[in-house]
Amino acid sequence: MEDKVFEQVIELVGPFAKNKPALEKAAETSSFLKDLQVSSSRLVDIVLAIEDKFGIEVGDDEADKISTVGSAVALIRSKQACNA
Repeated sequence: MEDKVFEQVIELVGPFAKNKPALEKAAETSSFLKDLQVSSSRLVDIVLAIEDKFGIEVGDDEADKISTVGSAVALIRSKQACNA
């Protein structure tokens, strides 16, 4: 389950990441802005894609806390647990 969510997040980030080699080696600690070179405006698109893909709603406060791949995965897992 954990790996599946991680892989899906990486897939969603793919079109927005400017640093493709970093994306291929992405880890939970990979920063969207610094490591993957996603622009801050594109981070909003990623959050919207996450909402669509996983059928969850991400509040503004929660979206502000999504800075790494791991933080996105953790948020998705917690939302899915609440909806289960």
